[in-house]
Amino acid sequence: MTGKTEEGNADVIGMWVTADGHIRQELRADGRYDEARGSRRGAYTGLYTVTGSHIDYVDDSGFTATGDIRDGVLYHEHLVLYREGNQA
Repeated sequence: MTGKTEEGNADVIGMWVTADGHIRQELRADGRYDEARGSRRGAYTGLYTVTGSHIDYVDDSGFTATGDIRDGVLYHEHLVLYREGNQA
């Protein structure tokens, strides 16, 4: 599944941010993501797919990463991101 939510897949579309707001990851409905770091928009961009609550990322530069959503929190490699407006 790419970017869209279906039964059995986590609803991931929207903006996810670290608690300090420094890293902002937008997961778009078209299966693309844009990750900002501080004032640097588009620091990382690429495609993502969702299987259940697991996310696989393929950056436009070719590297890959993974993430998992547990209890409404996105654990993306070493980052912990919250839906915008739901920061801990």
